[in-house]
Amino acid sequence: MTHLVWLRNDLRVIDNCALNDACNRAKLDGQPVIAAYIATPRQWQQQHMAPIQADLIQRRLIELQRLLQQLGIPLLYAEVPLFKDVTKQIANWSAKYNVVHLYYNNQYQINEQLRDKQVNKALSSLKRHSFNNQTLIPQNTLLTGKGQPYRVFTPFKRAWLSALNQFNLLPTPCSGVIAQTVNIEQQEIAPFSYNRADSLFWPVDDKNIHKKLKGFCQRQVEHYSDKRNFPALNSTSSLSPYLANGFISPRQCLAALLAAQPDFLHNAESGAFCWLNELIWREFYIHLIAAFPNLIKGHAFHPWTEYILWSDNHDFFNAWKQGKTGYPIVDAGMRQLNSTGWMHNRLRMITASFLTKDLLINWRWGEQYFMSQLIDGDFAANNGGWQWCASTGTDAQPYFRIFNPHTQSKRFDPNGEFIRHWLPELKDVPDKALHNPQQWAKKQSLALNYPEPLINHNEARKKTLKAYYAAKELYDSEIQKRIN
Repeated sequence: MTHLVWLRNDLRVIDNCALNDACNRAKLDGQPVIAAYIATPRQWQQQHMAPIQADLIQRRLIELQRLLQQLGIPLLYAEVPLFKDVTKQIANWSAKYNVVHLYYNNQYQINEQLRDKQVNKALSSLKRHSFNNQTLIPQNTLLTGKGQPYRVFTPFKRAWLSALNQFNLLPTPCSGVIAQTVNIEQQEIAPFSYNRADSLFWPVDDKNIHKKLKGFCQRQVEHYSDKRNFPALNSTSSLSPYLANGFISPRQCLAALLAAQPDFLHNAESGAFCWLNELIWREFYIHLIAAFPNLIKGHAFHPWTEYILWSDNHDFFNAWKQGKTGYPIVDAGMRQLNSTGWMHNRLRMITASFLTKDLLINWRWGEQYFMSQLIDGDFAANNGGWQWCASTGTDAQPYFRIFNPHTQSKRFDPNGEFIRHWLPELKDVPDKALHNPQQWAKKQSLALNYPEPLINHNEARKKTLKAYYAAKELYDSEIQKRIN
C-alpha cells in the first residue's frame, strides 16, 4: 500500500500540508510515500501561462526532485495535454504502485476544482486527503455577521487579523519517511512541451529563496512602507514568483516576519505590518474567487460595469503592450514586464489604469496579457488587481479616480532613474523634462526617437468619465424596468 502526494502549485517540502500528512501516516503504517507532478501544456495555453513561468516551474521540479530524494520520496513526472487527462494518469500510477491514499492541497479555480472532482469520482476507491495550504486562513471560514463572504477588504482584514491566532502559524518541516522506498527508477524531469523563456535570474533552490525571504524581513522590511512605491529602488520583497508557484508558503512569510520583528502585529505603522497587509490582500483575492466563482468566468464584480462601452482599438492596445504609448512611466513598466516577466506593483497599477481609464480598453485584454507575461502569474491576484484598477471589482478605486501618468511619474520616479533604465532613447533628456519629454523636445527644436502620446490624458479622462457614468445610468435604468 502506497501513499501518493499529488503536487500542483505547492512545489515545496517545507510547510506542505499534503506531503507532511502523507509522511506522518506512512510512519504509522510503515508504508512508502511517492510524490507526483503532472504537466498539462494545452491547459496552460488555454490559461495563458507565461513561458517564463513554465521555465521557472520546470527548473523548480528538478530541484524538488532532489529535495524529495533526500527524504526517501521519489518524484513521478508525467505530461498530459489537459486537466481532463489527469485522471487516467493518476489511475495508472495507482494501479502500478498499489496506491491506497491520495493527498493534495486544494486549488480554488473552476477548472482545477472540476479536475479534482473528476479524479475523486473516478478513483473513489482511494482514500483522499485534501488540505488548505494556499492561504494562512482557509477559504469560507471568514464570514460577515450575516454569514456572507466579505466583499470589502478592510472588514476582511479586521476579521483575518482577529482569527489569526486560531490557526497554526508555524511552518511544518517534512521529516521524510522511514519505510523502504518504492522501487522506482529516478525519472528525468523532461522539458515541457510548452514555450519557455529564460528564468535563470530567479533562483529555485531553497537555500537562496529562504535567504531572500530572511534578508528582506531582517534588513528591508523596516523601510518597506516608505520605499515600496519607488520602482527604481530595490525596496520590495520580489518573493511573488515563489508565492504564486508555491515554492514558499504564506505561513513561512509570516514566520520570517515574526522572527525578525516579533512585535510588528502591534504596530500598524511599521514596514512589517505594511508588507503583511499585502499578504492579506493576496488572501482576500483567493477567498473572493472561492466565494464568487463568476470572477473566474470573466465577469466583473460590479454588474453595472458590464455596461461600459469599451474601445476595441487594437493599435492602441499593441502600442501599450510594446511600451510605445508616449507616456514614459507606462512604457518603462511595460518594457520591464516584457523583458523580465515581472513588474513593480506601483507600475502594475499605473499601466493597468492607463489601459482602462486613458485608452478605455477592456480590462480583460490587459488581464490576459499580464498572465501571458508574468513569472508570478496568479489568477486571483491578477484578476483582483485589474478589476481594482478598472473600478469593476470589489473594493475598487472609485471610477472617477483616474491616475494621471505624468503625476505618477513625477511622484514615484522623480529623477527618472527607472525610466532611463528601460527607455535608453530618453537618456539625454533632463530629469525634470523626462516625464513629458515631447514637450521639452519641441521647445528645444529636437527630434526624439520616442513616440508622441497616443492620447491627451485630460481629454481621455473626460471621455472615460462619460463612459462610466453612461454605463451606470443604463444599468440603473434596466434595474428600474425590471422592478416596474
